[in-house]
Amino acid sequence: MLGAMGSGKLSELKQRLLFVVMAMVVFRIGTFIPVPGIDPAALAVLFEEQKGTILDMFNMFSGGALGRLSLFALGVMPYISASIIMQLLTAVVPKLEQMKKEGESGRRKITQYTRYGTLGLALFQSIGIAIALQGQTAGALALVPSPGPGFVFTAVISLVTGTMFLMWLGEQVTERGIGNGISLIIFAGIVAGLPSAIGGTLELARIGEISAFLVLILLVLAIGVTGFVVFVERGQRRITVNYAKRQQGRKVYAAQKSHLPLKVNMAGVIPPIFAS
Repeated sequence: MLGAMGSGKLSELKQRLLFVVMAMVVFRIGTFIPVPGIDPAALAVLFEEQKGTILDMFNMFSGGALGRLSLFALGVMPYISASIIMQLLTAVVPKLEQMKKEGESGRRKITQYTRYGTLGLALFQSIGIAIALQGQTAGALALVPSPGPGFVFTAVISLVTGTMFLMWLGEQVTERGIGNGISLIIFAGIVAGLPSAIGGTLELARIGEISAFLVLILLVLAIGVTGFVVFVERGQRRITVNYAKRQQGRKVYAAQKSHLPLKVNMAGVIPPIFAS
């Protein structure tokens, strides 16, 4: 009987893992589907000029989707921004604060408002991007060969649909997969650029552009920074809480001692993401 229960749990775990893998495959495929009306050659030149800027950082978070101006170019950033705004509003708007205390029904309402906020932010950002792209050039190449209302409409629909699909995909991964779906999508986007970055570094070392010692230092730094981040993220300060001796009826309960764990980094990555 115990064997059957263990086998059932293992089967469920496999299904959840398979769902996560399939969702990440869908995400990666979507990052290669371009928005109609963009000249890919001009886009490649433009992003080559923008290396090391904040645009390059957003491209990393989107898994290269922004650099290809694909359907998922906006990524899940509108959803994250909407979630942060809703968290801030819950602390200052009494109605939202009361809704948060209502349990599951209140949480569903707040989630629905977050979706509306995501749609609004994605619409605003996609309109701005579509209008700005029409005037962009990369050398002698125009980024949008045929600008006009038709391109703006197509680009806005494509980008907004991509963001809303990613939001839905993240929610499905959270419900039917393992871990937080939105975090996994961001992680997949960042990790997608690692093989090319590592390969480029090794190629530079092979041709003698950088020394093997520098590559070793970079490796040690990467491991050290990762370890430090994990250490800080897992670190907590335990506040001692003492409960006085109390009596209930004829029973006398002795004094008890407990601990209230407070994380060192309670805010997580929300402040830098919101600031960017």
